[in-house]
Amino acid sequence: LSRHLRAGTSAHKNRSSSKMGAPTGATVQQIYDLCFCLWTLTYELDGSAEIRAHFSRDGAVGALVDLVAAAPREKVVRLALSALRNLATCSSEGGGKTSSRKKDIDGSVFLTEMIGCGLIKSIDLLKERQWTDPDIVEDLKILHGLLHNNFKEMTRWDVYQAEVESGHLEWGAVHTEKFFREHAKKLEGPDGDFTLVRTLILLTGSQNEDVAAVACFDVGEFVRHYPNGRSIAKRLGAKHMVMRLIEHENTDLRRQALMCVSKILVQNWASIDR
Repeated sequence: LSRHLRAGTSAHKNRSSSKMGAPTGATVQQIYDLCFCLWTLTYELDGSAEIRAHFSRDGAVGALVDLVAAAPREKVVRLALSALRNLATCSSEGGGKTSSRKKDIDGSVFLTEMIGCGLIKSIDLLKERQWTDPDIVEDLKILHGLLHNNFKEMTRWDVYQAEVESGHLEWGAVHTEKFFREHAKKLEGPDGDFTLVRTLILLTGSQNEDVAAVACFDVGEFVRHYPNGRSIAKRLGAKHMVMRLIEHENTDLRRQALMCVSKILVQNWASIDR
């Protein structure tokens, strides 16, 4: 459901922005029907650890956040906001426990993912609009409070980690040379398996060109600021993934890819940077 909803939202945005308005992609009613299915399932979150795990694993939060940002119709926004509110307020006390090796999933987990997906910006924008539906007004108020309170307790690293794990990369304060100079060592992860670096490398192949450009920058900064980052990035396949982008038609993506490859190939980048 999450995958189909994300695909439908993307197709609808492409359809809306097309010059000819060709009848391709998902209709608003189809998106509404998919969102309705997800929304009804959110009422089972408190009673089922398995359902909470599925929502966390299958990218439901990202799909719903994309839908809120696209805001195709008020009736769709109402359902998406309600579903997000249910996710943000669910409890892990009911429906059994997840595996002992895994963290119990509750509203705080979903809130962190929402922040990583950039929901705060969308909620702030939606709150400025005049809504006639009291349910939308209430859900916006609840989500706004929960998101901002949770954000205050997160470090910059927490925000970055949530953003990378969500796959919703956007230029900002956590995608700068200063940030990587201070936090590059953390990219190795608690188990030393470089999970976030692997994710960034995969994101360089994202169909979203903005996401791919940010991922290229981040990989390049990891190479610069992590000890032996060049060899680690090569071993994880970064060079192969990014090389395919150096002739991309998107100017910014092409530039970021060229910079990233250069950082991987040049042994003493600092001397060139000066």
